[in-house]
Amino acid sequence: MKVNILKKALEEGKTVFGPFCKMLDPTVVELAALAGFDFVIIDMEHGPYSIETVQQMVRAAEARGISAVVRVPENSETSILRVLDIGARSVQVPQISTAEDAAKVVSSSLFYPKGERGMCRYVRAGEYTAIEKEEHFGKSNESILTIIHIEGVAGLENLPTILTYDGIDVIFLGPYDLSQSCGVPGQVHHEKVVKRMEEAVALARKSGKVVGTFVESVEDAKKWEKIGVQYISYAVDTGLILNAFKNITTGLTNH
Repeated sequence: MKVNILKKALEEGKTVFGPFCKMLDPTVVELAALAGFDFVIIDMEHGPYSIETVQQMVRAAEARGISAVVRVPENSETSILRVLDIGARSVQVPQISTAEDAAKVVSSSLFYPKGERGMCRYVRAGEYTAIEKEEHFGKSNESILTIIHIEGVAGLENLPTILTYDGIDVIFLGPYDLSQSCGVPGQVHHEKVVKRMEEAVALARKSGKVVGTFVESVEDAKKWEKIGVQYISYAVDTGLILNAFKNITTGLTNH
């Protein structure tokens, strides 16, 4: 069973960085790897991905030695099962507000005795039966990384009970949805949002959980790393490319 290098890095206390991906070409995954990122998040919630495209993105990540995280469109057994079966070993699940939501993620992601993930070894995750079924069903849990999105005030208020649930590896704080829930949509640097997030980071860290969040600048990445965030999503491929293009055209225009 292959080692999940992202899970291993987080367990070792390392801070990791990676962008969200909405572009469909696996080339963007290769570019992220060549640039030195630790992971990419293939975004099925807000991106235009089919399951076939996600599989190719996962293959590209493995070929370049970078971790592929897949954000599924919803907290459903089918959505989670399909991305795990195609070989993704890190799954990110949006809109988690209660301990029951978290329990559903674990149940869908892990095999017995921790969960009830659907069993099939004739899939890419099981190397199409090239590995023994005892290894696939018996050891897969060790390599699965579960990441849950806490995106609203309700999720933050229920965080103490969510943190007690075994099987969740990373608590991801979504600043944009949280800003809307706090009544200041889009203002991710508003004191209401920042205060809530800092309190959540402290609580999660005290419970021994890894914390993640989304940033759009190096300054914010460094700030949250100092506060204790290990899993840092740095912007989005489309925005990063647009900004790079703008920098060039602005320079050309001002020449």
